[in-house]
Amino acid sequence: MKRLSHILLAALIALSSCACTASAQNVKTYGFKVEETVPHDVASYTQGLFFHEGQLYESAGQYGESSFRKVDLLTGKVLKRLNFEGRYFVEGSCVLNGRLFILTWQEHECFVYDLASLEKIGTCRYNGEGWGLTTDGKSLIMSDGSSTITFRNPDTFAPERTITVTLRGQKVMYLNELEYIKGEIWANVYGTDQIVRINPQTGAVTGVINCRGLLPAALRKPSTDVLNGIAVDARGGIWLTGKYWPKMYRITLVEKK
Repeated sequence: MKRLSHILLAALIALSSCACTASAQNVKTYGFKVEETVPHDVASYTQGLFFHEGQLYESAGQYGESSFRKVDLLTGKVLKRLNFEGRYFVEGSCVLNGRLFILTWQEHECFVYDLASLEKIGTCRYNGEGWGLTTDGKSLIMSDGSSTITFRNPDTFAPERTITVTLRGQKVMYLNELEYIKGEIWANVYGTDQIVRINPQTGAVTGVINCRGLLPAALRKPSTDVLNGIAVDARGGIWLTGKYWPKMYRITLVEKK
């Protein structure tokens, strides 16, 4: 699992440092307001979360548990599910031009499916780790657990360009699940309650969202893991969840002065 103490500590230190410099850089900071709560499969180790044509989809990780799901938003019921061999740890996912792309963590493979049929149509290879995946409608946008985000050609999976994500010159490490929202890349920072909003041209962080307390303490169990999962619906609603969380939340941002 990616649940390693040194990663969590380093991520927390990095975000603490970023938070201290945010105001000096005129980066906006946000809290949140919960607008809607729906059930989420508590057995899902959420890695990728997105809507496509009004339908919610989710990829879930862990060796021996990895899957891709078509999910009913209001009930959390899994409508259709793809299971993966135990040797694969599934990560982020997204759809572009009718094709579904699903990353793996350390297996260097991206699976490609026809979304309509969920039939596998190919596999792409890449170097390094796979963490988050989203799209701007032209390129695939991928994180690898570092401060680097890579834009990839959807036909060849070849890198087109990279950006380094920074907050006042400091690298923001452990970028995880991604979502492209209104011209920005939003990224979970693994091991923290923070989401960063990123300029896709420069890599500069434009905003930091503090999601601490999103999942109430009363709903947490020993198995409850970290915040991870950002999806925007057709109306622009922002949905968040986490690994092994029992709920998913639609939020609005509350800017902090």
